[in-house]
Amino acid sequence: MSCRWGTELWDQFDNLEKHTHWGIEFVEKYTKFVKERSEIEISYAKQIRNLSKKYQPKKNSREEDEYKYTSCRAFLMTLNELNDYAGQHEVMAEDLTTHIICELTRYIQELKAERKSHFHDGHRAQQHIENSWKQLESSKRRFERDCKEADRAQQYFDKIDADINVTKADVEKARQQAQMKHQVAEDSKNEYLTFLQKFNKEQNAHYHTLIPHIFQKLQEMEEKRIERVGESMKTYAEVDRKVLPIVGKCLDGMTKAAESIEPKMDTKHVVESYKSGFEPPGDVEVEDYSLSMRRTVSESSYLNSQGETKPSRSNSRGKLWPFIKRNKGSGPEDCSHLPPEQRRKKLQAKINDINKEIQKEMDQRDALSTMKDVYIKNPHMGDANSVDPRLEEICQNTDKLQLDARKYEVISMLLVFTVAIHVVSPDGSYTEDHSTEHHLKSRSTDFDDDFDYEDPLPTIGTCKSLYPFEGQNEGTISMTEGELLYVIEEDKGDGWTRVRRNEDEEGYVPTSYIKVFFDTNAKGAMTYI
Repeated sequence: MSCRWGTELWDQFDNLEKHTHWGIEFVEKYTKFVKERSEIEISYAKQIRNLSKKYQPKKNSREEDEYKYTSCRAFLMTLNELNDYAGQHEVMAEDLTTHIICELTRYIQELKAERKSHFHDGHRAQQHIENSWKQLESSKRRFERDCKEADRAQQYFDKIDADINVTKADVEKARQQAQMKHQVAEDSKNEYLTFLQKFNKEQNAHYHTLIPHIFQKLQEMEEKRIERVGESMKTYAEVDRKVLPIVGKCLDGMTKAAESIEPKMDTKHVVESYKSGFEPPGDVEVEDYSLSMRRTVSESSYLNSQGETKPSRSNSRGKLWPFIKRNKGSGPEDCSHLPPEQRRKKLQAKINDINKEIQKEMDQRDALSTMKDVYIKNPHMGDANSVDPRLEEICQNTDKLQLDARKYEVISMLLVFTVAIHVVSPDGSYTEDHSTEHHLKSRSTDFDDDFDYEDPLPTIGTCKSLYPFEGQNEGTISMTEGELLYVIEEDKGDGWTRVRRNEDEEGYVPTSYIKVFFDTNAKGAMTYI
């Protein structure tokens, strides 16, 4: 179906002017719509990113510990996928701006300029035909006036010629006047006919050539405008469709994260996180208040076993120890406030962090050493001695970190032994269990037997304590950090070394707490670090 504005709408110049103006306003309205959609996408993406960031785990916070659970890790994966999802909305906003908003804004300017040019030509053609019409009307009115004047002159002549009282000269004058008026009327007629012919020719050209050509250009412009809007609407849909595969991957990632949740694994982590390593308390012995004799407090009782004073009735009905509220503060640096199992895990985490710090320091040391070598080979690049203070600082930091790591390793190793010789008391702390001290007691018996000898054991080396040790168990000896002692019996493989301070003080200390220097002349001499 085809139609031509030039032939169908030849007399609708004003309406076409209004319609094409409306068409440009429609393109501007659609451009504004896409722009607002783009702004919505940008705002939505920003809110989604902020939401994802808000729920990300904070560094060095308790939230990081939560992500050992599969459900928390799945949530973290969901947040990461949500962040990528937000990125696709940013891509949509960028594509809408680049491929639609910018293109249509530039096209609108071109459309306005083209429309203005066409209607300028149309107005000029309209003005020309109107001027031609005015000329025709003017010549017609002049022709009409001259004809009337010629008729009046002829009538006057006829009247004078019939009057016998009028002189011959007056008659001749009237006749000449009538002839002149007839000639003027004839000239006006010829001029009128000329303008009429000219106007008809121009009018024919106007309505059959000029206006159809201008209107055809306007029709083509309008069809291009409509086609351009249609292409923009198609692009609008393609922008959405373009990100669907990646959005689908993000959603698949969220689904995969949800499927990765393992309830049994999470409950296992609960055990690993809170297991104390202690054995449950034994049965509570009978306390017979009917006896007149003074009651002896049982070691396994829930009552205070530190004194011999009879506890009050209110104290005997306290809460069971597993449900006593504990202080949830950070506690001392060596985590001594925690049960052995939890303490060992915390210490291992500290050791891992310290090892990372040591590696960083060593990397810096290697980099500075390389820089120093470069300065030595190329003095013009820098002073090699300027690096020495930093290298010395790094060495001191490394030594301190290694010492801390070793300290925590020693404590962690001792915890394995500690759990074996301690049990939980009813108030939640742990106390010595003499039934599990058979190993130390047997060794202490050996100490007593050995000490009964007339001659003391010979010295096989010396040692320097790396850490303080409080020898609270029988057969052990206390020492301070940096103290020098004599070694009289090497480690038998159980982690203990026998040392002597003087003739009256000797006992066992943890091998990992000391640095041993064996006498090279002694049998089996070796060094423990």
